[in-house]
Amino acid sequence: EWKEGIKMLNEAGIKQDLYEDIGTDTERKLGALVKAKYDTDFYILYGYPMEARPFYTMPNPEDPKFTNSYDVFMRGEEIISGAQRVHDADLLLKQAIEKDIPEEGLASYIEAFKYGVPPHAGVGVGLERVIMLFCNLGNVRKTSMFPRDPKRNTP
Repeated sequence: EWKEGIKMLNEAGIKQDLYEDIGTDTERKLGALVKAKYDTDFYILYGYPMEARPFYTMPNPEDPKFTNSYDVFMRGEEIISGAQRVHDADLLLKQAIEKDIPEEGLASYIEAFKYGVPPHAGVGVGLERVIMLFCNLGNVRKTSMFPRDPKRNTP
């Protein structure tokens, strides 16, 4: 759980606010703490703070400062991210406004939800990251046939 992960970091002397997202370096440190405590390369953080997630992420009904979302990590690197999505047009608009997202650009998106959307979720898997970590390659570019970065746009 998110709160347990933050507690582990703080107890190890790594300052991390409960309501702020963690960066890549902190994720790696948490991965090392999990490895030391549980002897596993994999862990899941569930219940990220609302501030760290997109406007379309469903808040936790028991504590709306947190969300029904998760990330899966391998060796301290995020490989999967997922969440329950908001399916209510009014809540979707409210959360977009709270995150300073202009209403005009979302009008047709939110309009579709007014016709009824069932509860749903989404997930993204970073397959190239999984391969990088599994093969211990050290850089995700080594897993892509045509890697891109800010200075390289063509193969």
